[in-house]
Amino acid sequence: MPEDVDAETVRAAQRGDTLAMAALLDRLAPYVGRICGPIALDDGADAAQETLVAVFRSLRTLKDPAALRGWARAIAVREAVRVARRSARAVPVDLSTLPARGDAQLGADIRDVLDRLSPEHRAVLVLRDVEGLDERAAAELLGVRVGTVKSRLSRARETFRKAWTS
Repeated sequence: MPEDVDAETVRAAQRGDTLAMAALLDRLAPYVGRICGPIALDDGADAAQETLVAVFRSLRTLKDPAALRGWARAIAVREAVRVARRSARAVPVDLSTLPARGDAQLGADIRDVLDRLSPEHRAVLVLRDVEGLDERAAAELLGVRVGTVKSRLSRARETFRKAWTS
């Protein structure tokens, strides 16, 4: 569960308590944004908004308030991939001059390289390398087999590496 969200707040939000819903929104929004941003890139805010709408529409179906974080993460990944697919764009970037570590341009360059990856590959990278999930958990969230996660992760890392060094 996101930091400082207790089970009672979730239960109150499920009952329609607007203050609890606002508190839940305040705590979920940054978490969802951190997941959607690297997957949906420029459309990360749209994906995060779609995620929050889906979370609050289905909140009453959540049986275990302690499962909120994983449940919201699954919705965020699904929505981010959907929004990214809808956008389906690739922007070529010249990375011939790489910035030094700590350079402000580094974050923008990483984002440009991520933009070259498919939404599915970005989703696997985020789940494994940012969220720290294992292959099995990532496979469950993405609705694919573990082998698919492993192959996507391998391809994503290789594509990232090649784009970064080219």
